[in-house]
Amino acid sequence: MKTKITFLTLLFIGLNFGFAQQDEECISKLSIFHEYAKAKNYDAAYEPWMAVRKKCPKYSNAIYADGEKILDHKIDKAKGAEKVAFINDLVKLWDERALHFASKTPKGEYAAKSCQLLYDNRDVLKKTDEELYKCFDEAYQLDKETFTNPKSLYTYFSLMVDLYDAGKKPAADLFNKYDDIAEKVEGEIQNYSEDLNKLIAKEEAGTALTKKEAKYKKYYESYLKAYDQIASGIDQKLGDRANCENLIPLYKKDFEANKTNAVWLQRAAGKMSEKECTGDPLFFKLVNAYHELSPSANSAYYLGILKDKENKTNEAIKFYEQAISLETDNFKKSKLYYRVATKFKAKHSYSKARDYYRKALSLNPSNGRPHIAIAAMYAASANDCGKDNFDKRAVYWLAADEAKKAARVDPTMSSAAAKSAANYLHKAPQKAEIFSSGRAGQTINIGCWIGASVTVPSI
Repeated sequence: MKTKITFLTLLFIGLNFGFAQQDEECISKLSIFHEYAKAKNYDAAYEPWMAVRKKCPKYSNAIYADGEKILDHKIDKAKGAEKVAFINDLVKLWDERALHFASKTPKGEYAAKSCQLLYDNRDVLKKTDEELYKCFDEAYQLDKETFTNPKSLYTYFSLMVDLYDAGKKPAADLFNKYDDIAEKVEGEIQNYSEDLNKLIAKEEAGTALTKKEAKYKKYYESYLKAYDQIASGIDQKLGDRANCENLIPLYKKDFEANKTNAVWLQRAAGKMSEKECTGDPLFFKLVNAYHELSPSANSAYYLGILKDKENKTNEAIKFYEQAISLETDNFKKSKLYYRVATKFKAKHSYSKARDYYRKALSLNPSNGRPHIAIAAMYAASANDCGKDNFDKRAVYWLAADEAKKAARVDPTMSSAAAKSAANYLHKAPQKAEIFSSGRAGQTINIGCWIGASVTVPSI
């Protein structure tokens, strides 16, 4: 379920005065503590807030929204037993919110917030890794759909790794949890990417975004950056623990028990592909069992990898195309196009790689990676495309333009793309060379596989 932007709106006038617990004291003190909270005077807000919380707990969700800020302040300022008391009270407040405003309190989200609070204060609370992992695991199982906070997803997986390193969790649990979290993060990235793509399409069509749309765009971009960091973070945390030396014996041991389990086969084949363990005969067994049991885009893609390993390029392409045709989800199809393109790029089949990268972009335009890859291929071909030194180096302008596209559409790639563009521009003809050539403003047609043109910058 997508996280949505919500804004706290307090309507003090016109509230339901027939509500059983409402009285003048609650109305007055609610207004008082809310004004203090807005001014960030949380100490002054505390007493009237507690009075309303105790007497009129169903009166307004502001009790819980403002109360969280008030208790966060108290936790930050307190020490020792007093700090522990405020931490426990914040957990209690979230429980009360769930009781009185269930529709505004997603279970997974608030359970994860409670666990994160305990984790962030684990030293003063004297919480063990086992206790904290149990908390996060119960929150995840309670409501996976709304357990979406990037920081909490990382903490959840980080605790699993720590328990594995301590010999308290087996490798199978570690790899399964990695797949759980990685798939969850990927799902959230897909959700935000699809929303962002709509706004990018509107901008690319020349239509200005409304103020509301511009705010949503920044919101989507900020979450995509966060999830991109988490995706990298969990990969780094897993590190070499998921190497071929660990994966192959584990999957061999568990194969017979799981050879009719499509999810297990897909995850095992996927992990071996990701970690470049495809040369082992086990990968062949996994892929064939998976494809026979549940023919899918993933299984066809893995069969393509097998054919690639056998240097049967044409057969591999057939399986890759089959994988793409079997995939009905555009976001996932875009990823397949990207993967296949990258294989062609590695073989220096740049024209074919660009075709697939562009198909990937057509289905997910907010992904800047295809632009970066195309720019790199242009740059790698500079010496082969052009009749003289000036024309050859003009290819770097084309590469820079492509890299800039990535910076424009993909918030997770903006910094790297900008650096790539600057690097390519540095390699292109400089102002003095443009001046001496007398070609400022001219169009250069770039041949070979690139088949594009670039305009020499004016000076």
